[in-house]
Amino acid sequence: MQNSNSSPSWIKTLNRSHLVRALETVQDGIVISLCIGLFCVMVIQLREMFISLLPPLNFREVTADILFSLILVELFRLLIIYLQEQRVSIGVAVEVAIVSVLREVIVRGVLEVEWTQVLATCAFLLVMAVLLIVRVWLPPTFSGVDPERRITENYQVNKEKITMNGH
Repeated sequence: MQNSNSSPSWIKTLNRSHLVRALETVQDGIVISLCIGLFCVMVIQLREMFISLLPPLNFREVTADILFSLILVELFRLLIIYLQEQRVSIGVAVEVAIVSVLREVIVRGVLEVEWTQVLATCAFLLVMAVLLIVRVWLPPTFSGVDPERRITENYQVNKEKITMNGH
């Protein structure tokens, strides 16, 4: 019978940091394959966009193709940022959402959409704009800055000052 404190040899050789590194490598491989696939989609979209420029010219279709290409470029940039910094950029994600909504509005036409959808679109764009503004004031937690810890430390310092001044 084995001692309860002793573990099998395969558990001893399994190191948590090696496992995490291996999983991160697999995840990076998935993101790289997404980048390659997205790049292929961008090439196909670029081909279709140039074909749509041939007569007869449909401005709505050309505009939709251009905006869709911009969305693909922003998604590609989002994946590249993820590979470089191991985080999803809030700013780029919000920009993709804004351009996607504007593309739909332009393609469908504001005059052809019900007023409730226009109102919902405006509300969504307003929320996205607020997110873009608020993210400037938020410290980047990925770089080691922990806003909750900083708030707790400030609270402790203020509590000590109140205690010292109160007695």
